[in-house]
Amino acid sequence: MSEKKQWFEKEDFWINYGPIMFDAERWAEAGPVAQSVKKICNLKEGAKILDAGCGPGRISVELALLGLDVTGVDIIQSELDAAKETADDEGVTLNLINHDLRTFKTQTKFDAAINLYTSFGYCDTEEEDFEILKNICNSLSDGGTFILECTSRETAILYFTEGEWFERAGMTCLTQFSVEGAWEGLVSKWILIKEDGTRIEHQFTQRLYSAAELCKTLIKAGFKEAKAYGDYNLNPYDQNAKTMVLVAKK
Repeated sequence: MSEKKQWFEKEDFWINYGPIMFDAERWAEAGPVAQSVKKICNLKEGAKILDAGCGPGRISVELALLGLDVTGVDIIQSELDAAKETADDEGVTLNLINHDLRTFKTQTKFDAAINLYTSFGYCDTEEEDFEILKNICNSLSDGGTFILECTSRETAILYFTEGEWFERAGMTCLTQFSVEGAWEGLVSKWILIKEDGTRIEHQFTQRLYSAAELCKTLIKAGFKEAKAYGDYNLNPYDQNAKTMVLVAKK
């Protein structure tokens, strides 16, 4: 594993950018996404589910409200604190663990696991990405289901824009996007301008995998099967795909 601290491990990044990434629209879609997850995984009340990279608990809390036993893992403690606060407000309980998914091991066997909202592909190496998938697979019971949802190489091409600007969370936000290599990565630069004129900039790269590549990688990581879909309704992964939703079975 890389020894230097990567951007997604830094508390300051999430304090500044969390309110931008997890805005009201993102929170509003959490309920329907959670319902789709429960349906796709065929989970009964009390089933154990792992939210790998749970962030502020957007999906975790909704899954708990559906009667599931939810464990959320995240590397950022402030995000876990926010998840606990939301869970308390909603009257549900989450099992929250501060850990790096690249080294996460557990004795608990889950009925399902999720990694959603493009939380995958930011490690320095493909080997680290693979360790995350292998650790998630190892956390599942035989027959368990894993859902991975993120921007793929195909959807990055399909919906590519060079940038935009918008107002959010009391700040002016400017985004700039560019392609790394032969569509091997998507470079994102986010510029935040606060009301007092303070300017914050951050740039990061997401490694882009094709759906076919990731399906093969999931099999290599220990899953018996993996299939790509274009949305949470399991529509085909084709030119009409809204995102990439991979469903893998152990």
